[in-house]
Amino acid sequence: MRLLAMVVALLLLAIAPTVRLRAAVPTGATAAQFASPVGLWEPLDSSGKSLGLIRIFEVNGLYYGRIEPSSPTDDRTALCTRCKDERHNQPIIGLVLMRHLKLVAGEYVGGDILDPDTGRIYGCALHLTDGGRHLIMRGFLGFSLLGQSQTWRRVAEHPGAR
Repeated sequence: MRLLAMVVALLLLAIAPTVRLRAAVPTGATAAQFASPVGLWEPLDSSGKSLGLIRIFEVNGLYYGRIEPSSPTDDRTALCTRCKDERHNQPIIGLVLMRHLKLVAGEYVGGDILDPDTGRIYGCALHLTDGGRHLIMRGFLGFSLLGQSQTWRRVAEHPGAR
C-alpha cells in the first residue's frame, strides 16, 4: 500500500508543473499564437522576478525585441546614454534592444542584444519552450558557450494592445 501511495505521489508531482502551465495560458490562445516568439514577454531574473516587458515583433522574416512600458511609474524620459551605436541617447522605453534574429531549425539565431545598462552588445539566440509559453534567451560573447541564459515568460495580450 505504501508503494502505491509513493507511485501516485510521484505521478502527481510529475504532472503538477504541466497542470500549472496550462492554467497560465491566456484565454482564447491558439497553438498558432505560441508557435512564434511574436508577442509580449516578461524577462525573469534567477529568482523568477519580472525585469520588465519586451515586445518581440517580426519584419521581413527577422525578429526584433523592443522595451515596453511595464508600469505607470516607468521613467519615460530615461535615455540610453551608454549605447555606442545609433541607439545612443534614444529613449529606453521603445528602444529596440534585440535585433536581426532569424528562424533556423527551430531556433532564432544570428542576432544581437543590447544591455542598456552598460551599452554592451552581445550575440543572441532564443528558442521557445513549454509549447511557446516561455522562451530561453541566450546572450553571449563570440559563441554561445561563453554566455548566459535567461527565461522569459509570455504575457497575455490585452484587447487593444499593440
